[in-house]
Amino acid sequence: MPTIKQLIRNTRQPIRNVTKSPALGGCPQRRGTCTRVYTSGFEITAYIPGIGHNLQEHSVVLVRGGRVKDLPGVRYHIVRGTLDAVGVKDRQQGRSSAL
Repeated sequence: MPTIKQLIRNTRQPIRNVTKSPALGGCPQRRGTCTRVYTSGFEITAYIPGIGHNLQEHSVVLVRGGRVKDLPGVRYHIVRGTLDAVGVKDRQQGRSSAL
């Protein structure tokens, strides 16, 4: 517990909260172009889910949050089926058939 003298000398500092996905800036999704993946001034690395993709260097994509556990520094996903990112070709089912 600080004394009154100590509080006069240096005040209490507010706790700053750090966002885990700063490139989205409070939005659930953000539109961007692929350089690697480039969204509104932030250069980020995003994961492309599914098997195979059609994305090239200047493709326009929609980026959402969500990190990939086994890839360090990858904190974003690209939304398939929107803008230039097409859905997964010949997809048969969304869940595993094993029970």
